[in-house]
Amino acid sequence: MLDLLAERGRLSVTETASALSVSEATVRRDFTELARQQLVTRTHGGVLATAVAYDLPARYRASSGSDPKERIAALAADLVEPGMVVGFNGGTTTSATARRIAARIEHGPHSGEHALTVVTNALNIATEMVLRPHIRTVSLGGVARPQSYETTGPLATLVLNELWLDMLILGIDGLTAAGGVSCRHVGEAGINALMVQRASRVVVVGTGDKVGRRAFARICDVDQVDVLVTDPSAPEDELAALRTAGVEVHLV
Repeated sequence: MLDLLAERGRLSVTETASALSVSEATVRRDFTELARQQLVTRTHGGVLATAVAYDLPARYRASSGSDPKERIAALAADLVEPGMVVGFNGGTTTSATARRIAARIEHGPHSGEHALTVVTNALNIATEMVLRPHIRTVSLGGVARPQSYETTGPLATLVLNELWLDMLILGIDGLTAAGGVSCRHVGEAGINALMVQRASRVVVVGTGDKVGRRAFARICDVDQVDVLVTDPSAPEDELAALRTAGVEVHLV
């Protein structure tokens, strides 16, 4: 429904019921729930999109459950417990994970005020999380990169140096047992490295094509990674080397 709304900007009950092959009563209930979460504005007979997140490029929007990134996100979200302070850097997989966590917290038994604290340098994640009444959102500030929506620089570092994270969900461009975690941009590598240092537990999320390759800028060594969540397309020899190095590997 949200994907449909992202495409059209507004939806009526009738057209939504027809497009999704559900009853109009179901659509009305869902519209009410989305309005309660401040994701839409109710109108007579329909809804309007209100979240800035709808204007994000397609690569940041929710994808189908068969997408490896969505499976990775679902498993990574299960590692997060209510009450935690969880950090996120930018990327499609971390964005999907944040979305999964938010939905679980919103409808779970621990959905009280500030059931979770999210700390992120990704503007798109902050934009989505701030709409959730049970999540406290901390945006690191800094200079934003349009390619990834991540903020970098001394302002982001200044804020992060004052915080501790229970867990970091870290998106990557590369991971090897010998070379550690890496990404394409030096500025992002710097703030991501500091997030690793401020976290008690580091969970790396990434599709199998990221495993066994190195990107331009190093983030951290592999001994600073606690968990890797990836898909079965990752090279077996590299997964074995990561396990030998002490990384807990989950394949989905």
